[in-house]
Amino acid sequence: MAVLLNTSVGDIVIDLFTEECPKATKNFLKLCQIKYYNNHLIYNLQQNYLVQSGDPTGTGRGGNSIYGILAGQENVCFDDEINESRKTNKRGYVGMAHSGGKGHTNRSQFFITLRGDDMEHIGAQHTIFGEVAEGLEVLEALNNLFVDNEGRPYQDVRIRHTYVLDDPFPDPDGLVVPPESPRGDFPREERIKRRIPYEEKIDGTFTSSGMTEEEMLEEIRKKEAKSRAIVLEMTGDLPDADIKPPAEVLFVCKLNPVTRDEDLETIFSQFGRIKSCEIIRDHKTGDSLNYAFIEYETEAACIRAYEKMNNALIDDRRIKVDFSQSVSKIWNKYLLRPKGGGGGPKKKPTDGDSGGGQPQNNSSYGNSNGNGVKKEPWSSSSAAASSSHYGPATAPAAGAAGSGRYGEAARSSGKAAWTESSYGHNEAKSNNNEGDAKDYRRQQREDSDRRRGAEESEAGRRRDSSRDREKRREPDRDRDRDRDRDRDRDRDRDRDRDRDRDHEKRRGSSRDREKRREPSPPRRDRDRDRDRDRDRDRNDSDHHAHRKERREGRSRSRSRSRDRYTKR
Repeated sequence: MAVLLNTSVGDIVIDLFTEECPKATKNFLKLCQIKYYNNHLIYNLQQNYLVQSGDPTGTGRGGNSIYGILAGQENVCFDDEINESRKTNKRGYVGMAHSGGKGHTNRSQFFITLRGDDMEHIGAQHTIFGEVAEGLEVLEALNNLFVDNEGRPYQDVRIRHTYVLDDPFPDPDGLVVPPESPRGDFPREERIKRRIPYEEKIDGTFTSSGMTEEEMLEEIRKKEAKSRAIVLEMTGDLPDADIKPPAEVLFVCKLNPVTRDEDLETIFSQFGRIKSCEIIRDHKTGDSLNYAFIEYETEAACIRAYEKMNNALIDDRRIKVDFSQSVSKIWNKYLLRPKGGGGGPKKKPTDGDSGGGQPQNNSSYGNSNGNGVKKEPWSSSSAAASSSHYGPATAPAAGAAGSGRYGEAARSSGKAAWTESSYGHNEAKSNNNEGDAKDYRRQQREDSDRRRGAEESEAGRRRDSSRDREKRREPDRDRDRDRDRDRDRDRDRDRDRDRDRDHEKRRGSSRDREKRREPSPPRRDRDRDRDRDRDRDRNDSDHHAHRKERREGRSRSRSRSRDRYTKR
């Protein structure tokens, strides 16, 4: 987990303590990833104490964290992560600076210590999240700069670029990585008066005297390309930072799968003599991967082919042609260098040097022996790693060393190339005349054709077996189709039955609700009927009472008449 800071004074590589300080290191890595620190001013330099940067305003009162950028200003600050067991007893520790001198107010500002004595209070108050692994001489140069009373250098020293070498944290949601570095020489938020850049002398001329503005920009671009190449060398993607891709090789992509090597070579041979033309194929099936590499004898022929054939139609396909950025063949130079050879220092191979003191034939990228017998530069022995060697990468920025993938596949291919190269060297060494060399090349071509024919036969056999398997699977597919159809039909029938049942249930419920909703007789009619019944009952009662009185009256009259008759 490391970051490279490209400053006006030099490059600084910082190793981060991701396990001890996950919040601070994630904040620093993601800010470097989105190029937040690009062109930031080193505004505070206290000699033999510390150097501070990370504020886009240049005042020491600004800055933002990755959490504030993604989640809003309410999350702009994050808490300290102080490790009491770590001793700040050496130069080059990197820590977070507080906002306003208060704890738990970390944003984007950071500092680097310039001494190791009497710095325990720094580790007890601030989050120490990294240390300088390379570039201590740059810290020494910063420490020797002249500053004003406020600690700002008289010449502006800036962080020009930041490169993330290793990032263990996944990108959070909403993180937008810009495709290129911010334009301009200073941040838009900067609020202080700018001074003479460190790259410029006090008398007004640039470091390289007599440079115009265009020359200065070109020099800056070269430095940027050099820094990127150093990063690729540190990560193991390049054997050397000064290595360059060959200028005589074209990369052709978007080919039709039916296009053959011979047809492609015939088409491109009109622009110059071709050393090799190979369509990269899958090492298992032999099928075309739809891209190829064409090597010319001269760079002029390569340029003519690029100008004429880019976006041309071949086999009803509009192809794309570009200059190759692959350095895998030059990787072989480094892998094939003789170990020892007199005990002297090894010479760094160049475009005209085979890497071990042997004269190189430029036609084979270091794959020719001392007798001038040329190996096939795109031999099928390295086809297993061709995809990783010559991935369909586009050209990088100006001066970049390459854009392919150069991991274990390149090294394994180098070993295979070493085996073939040593075999070719010994074979050609025993045949010292031109006739033997021709026989050797013819034998190699026949072996290559035989291997290609065997691969094509194997691919055809696999296709036939695949068709047989498909035929055997047809009854199973029909049975599965009928089973699925019956299952769908049963599911539809069950669905219709459930739907009808639910419909009947809803209808019954509706009828019950209608019955409950039938209107009751009005209260007035109910009262009238009750009064009528009561009056009728009362009348009946009076009538019965009156009849009873009449009966009793008649009975009394008869009794009195009977008594009178008896007395007489």
